Amino acid sequence: GPSKEAAELRLGEIRRAIVEERHINRDKGARISLGELVGWYLALPEVDAKKSWRRDVQMLGAVTRHLGENTLIKDINKGLMDGYATERLKEDSPARKGERIRPATVNKERLALNTALNRAVAHSKLDVNPLAGKMKKLNEDNIRERVLSGEEFERLQCSLNSPMREMVLVAYCLGMRQREILELTWDNVDFESNFIRLSGMETKTGFKRRIPIHPRVREMLINLPRGLHTNRVFLNRGKPINNFSGNYKLQWDRAVKEAELGDFTFHDLRHCAINNLRLTGNDHFTIMAISGHRTTSVFRRYNVVT
Repeated sequence: GPSKEAAELRLGEIRRAIVEERHINRDKGARISLGELVGWYLALPEVDAKKSWRRDVQMLGAVTRHLGENTLIKDINKGLMDGYATERLKEDSPARKGERIRPATVNKERLALNTALNRAVAHSKLDVNPLAGKMKKLNEDNIRERVLSGEEFERLQCSLNSPMREMVLVAYCLGMRQREILELTWDNVDFESNFIRLSGMETKTGFKRRIPIHPRVREMLINLPRGLHTNRVFLNRGKPINNFSGNYKLQWDRAVKEAELGDFTFHDLRHCAINNLRLTGNDHFTIMAISGHRTTSVFRRYNVVT
């Protein structure tokens, strides 16, 4: 049923309406289903423009699949979300064979729903967010300590084809995020000052970054063919690459297996870059400025010196 706070707010509205002798409005949450809310939220221009829109679709899709698209918003409460978390953690991870969905994933999915509910309140589509202040984060033990030795990285490089090989080199040497690499343009590359410059619009955190170009990356970029009809750096048959799904994911999985790297993800390359920066004597503040980490708590999860 509705949360206690929502019920109290509703009771207050009814009492005020009786005093004022006016029509009592129906609870908006009693009319809107989860499926309708999610569809409305994902279609908002500001949400549709997010770089993480596809991820939002996936996360809200997982929540909707479990709770049911016809579930009314008024019926969503802490107990329902706790049950969701319990069941979701039992599912196999599509990204990591042999592993289950992690607590961090569930936390992000529940946060995505909470964000959608808050946006609905802001747009007067709902009277209240039934989950406001209700959900505690699950304990996350997601710290990965997998970094590659120089020999392991060279084995990985030998198992990859272009342009995947070049993109992996950038991730390993510069610590750039996958999306930043895919959307990198030649305008971002300043050979004269030897920096890659990303604007706030091009980073996950919304803050601009200046990344020193590693000599090996510089040589690769100088010799990389440029496209005729696009300013993107990394191309497949002359066309921009929009994501790492499909053949790229298959190529990555095959290369990791051939190089005998075990449980190693593309994002782990970012750990490698940060680890290498630390080993070469850079302090935490310098590394955080390069990697784009805004808080030391998140940075510490990456800073595993070997």
